[in-house]
Amino acid sequence: MFINNYYYSKYMEERDLTYIIRAHDESPRKLENRFRKWDNKTHYYIHSIWCASMIRQETSLSEEIRVKGSQALLYHDVLEDTKIGLPEWISEEVKSFIYGMTFESSEDEWENLWKRDKKVRLFKLYDKVNNFMDGVWMKPERRQQHLEHLKKLYKDVERNYSELNILKFARTFFNSSLPMF
Repeated sequence: MFINNYYYSKYMEERDLTYIIRAHDESPRKLENRFRKWDNKTHYYIHSIWCASMIRQETSLSEEIRVKGSQALLYHDVLEDTKIGLPEWISEEVKSFIYGMTFESSEDEWENLWKRDKKVRLFKLYDKVNNFMDGVWMKPERRQQHLEHLKKLYKDVERNYSELNILKFARTFFNSSLPMF
């Protein structure tokens, strides 16, 4: 059984990776969205892969949350940043997480994220931590707004899930003595 699940999982991950790489490289909404803003060299899909990889390593979460969360995180920017939709093989539950992570703007997210499922908010923390890592493009006032949102999200996830590695990572941004890139 383990071997079958391993190969099935491997096949799924390869298919998912191929899909999101092609979506971001071949069908971006805007050509400049193929690369992250901070260096114009790093392909945008690296962000999604980072987020998906980080939650898969979060061993204090159940395997179900880790697997479904990694799928949601892998696809979470496809709707916002590409011209293609989600593939038919994604489960309805994972699609609901992806739709729950999709917002019209940062302001829309800041206001409405709190009405979404706590798993969506958990997944958003991975997204926001990685966004903050490469947020050098943000002007100081905008960076502060994003930092305040990250702090609220941090508190929510900590309350709902206890100690996670992503929380440790997020805390590094709260120390004012750290350089803000």
